[in-house]
Amino acid sequence: MSPSRARQPVATRGALARSLQIVRPHLRGKGWLMAGGMVALLADVAFRVLEPWPLKFVIDAVAASLGATAGAAAGIPPATTGLLVACAVLLLGIIALRALAAYLSTIAFALVGSRVATELRARVFSHVQALSLRYHSSSSAGDVVQRLVGDIGRLQEVAVTAGLPLVGNVATLAVLIVVMGFMDPLLTLVVAAAAVAYAISSRRSSKKITDASRTTRKGEGALADTAAETLGAIRVVQAYGLEKKVGGVFDRGNATALTEGVRARRLAAGLERRTDLIVGFATAAVLLGGGWQVLSGGMTAGDLVIFVAYLKLAMRPLKDLAKYTGRIARAAASGERVADLLDEPVEIAETVDARPLRATAGEVWFDRLSVDDGRGRALFRDLSLRIAPGQQLCLLGPSGAGKSTLAGLLVRTADPIAGDIRVDGESLRGATIPSVRSAVSLLLQESVLFATTVRENIRYGRLDATDDEVEEAARRAFAHEFILDLPEGYDTMLGSRGNTVSGGQRQRLAIARALLRDSPVVVLDEATTGLDPQARHEVGASLRALTRGRTTIMITHDVTQALAADRVLWLEQGRIVEDGPPGLLMGLSDSRVRAWVLQAGRDGRGGLAADAAARA
Repeated sequence: MSPSRARQPVATRGALARSLQIVRPHLRGKGWLMAGGMVALLADVAFRVLEPWPLKFVIDAVAASLGATAGAAAGIPPATTGLLVACAVLLLGIIALRALAAYLSTIAFALVGSRVATELRARVFSHVQALSLRYHSSSSAGDVVQRLVGDIGRLQEVAVTAGLPLVGNVATLAVLIVVMGFMDPLLTLVVAAAAVAYAISSRRSSKKITDASRTTRKGEGALADTAAETLGAIRVVQAYGLEKKVGGVFDRGNATALTEGVRARRLAAGLERRTDLIVGFATAAVLLGGGWQVLSGGMTAGDLVIFVAYLKLAMRPLKDLAKYTGRIARAAASGERVADLLDEPVEIAETVDARPLRATAGEVWFDRLSVDDGRGRALFRDLSLRIAPGQQLCLLGPSGAGKSTLAGLLVRTADPIAGDIRVDGESLRGATIPSVRSAVSLLLQESVLFATTVRENIRYGRLDATDDEVEEAARRAFAHEFILDLPEGYDTMLGSRGNTVSGGQRQRLAIARALLRDSPVVVLDEATTGLDPQARHEVGASLRALTRGRTTIMITHDVTQALAADRVLWLEQGRIVEDGPPGLLMGLSDSRVRAWVLQAGRDGRGGLAADAAARA
């Protein structure tokens, strides 16, 4: 399922629950760090509660010195220099300890957040790599990258900048309501009523913010995909003057993401302003009721000051809750997108008792295969094919006949619906996936190189290969000489996808990589298509070195390669129509292979081989 066909949106609580669910496994082993952070957080809350008390002592003492009757009646001593200094020192000490506790809790939870995000990102990346080609062919690469980097990064950021303060504020609010309840139960009801009013106000807004954030993140993923696609094909875009066309698509997506982003922030801002009004009404009510009690002698001026200070502390969490609700809602939307990605089923998986494949000779047997194209259309039904060790087989047939699909089954990029594939008598389903893929060297039309050195690109064929083995593989692929002509030889850094070298050179580097792999089975999928005659000639020598003595399956439009194979097989409508040595098939007047070769000769695509075939 592609991101464009994502699951239906769920409520905020569901989105947040899914986010917490994917994070929970990565909290294991971090208990002591989380416990230390929580202790520091609770200490921060305790020091917040204690912070106004030195101020109360000073105000009550000063009021008593000025003759306040309520203070005298309560037995409060008048202010002295020693009392003032002691209260000032006490206040500084409380503030310093609170700052230290806040610092320690922030660092502890930041470490937890970073480690969880790192592990989660690695888990998601590993999961994405395990998904089948069926998924990758229909998904948006830019959107997947956005989830992997942007959405997980947002989860980490919000956990530290909003989740941690949210826990602290909720704890502060709970403690303050208890303390204020002892001081004045009636005024405490005002604070409780404000908290209830906030909860009612935020409930509906949170869902709307999450919905808008979900749409925004989806739009940003589409933007990333458009940008990646455009930059990957920048030569075509510039050559055909498509800058305005592509730019228009990007601008429309950008405008949509902007609109939804503004909507989410507008909803969050509205919640914050409504909370400001709730806090304002609560403060006014406490000032009115508290002032009346001071005048009537029910509490001292210091009591009123500490109560108002507690009110501000209690109302601050409500304000912060409004601010953090928007952030957490946006993070929930991001977490939901990551959860959707992790919910994608891994179609190609090892069995519990999988064993390494011990392939040496390279005998391949497709036994009564049934395969579809992922859209319900049958490609093969009960297809059987045996390829002898060391045999070179050329697969021909019209487009869509399933030639690449059949070859791809050997490396388990997909599994058949029914039937079995065996190499040297062992079923691929019962073998470990790395051992299956190490038994096959796959060479595609577009040889993919990575943005690293030439040496490391070749070494990807076998990661434990020595430098000498890498260079020997390059020599056998006839790539050694041009590599030495590069600015830094084998240590030359290649550009993205190897675009700093020519197509023929890229293909020879890929062949060197395959030679280093030393697999008993080789699959060539249009390995020379798109190359000029000189490059095809150079690559041909490398291919002969690669396929010598190995079981080879070729998919090609090159008549020379097809006629040089030991065996040619024509696939059409999910079945094998022709199968035999090329010389035999060329002698049959109604042979599809013969007709294809003759047509290639008339089109000028077959070269000397097609001319020879025509004369035959």
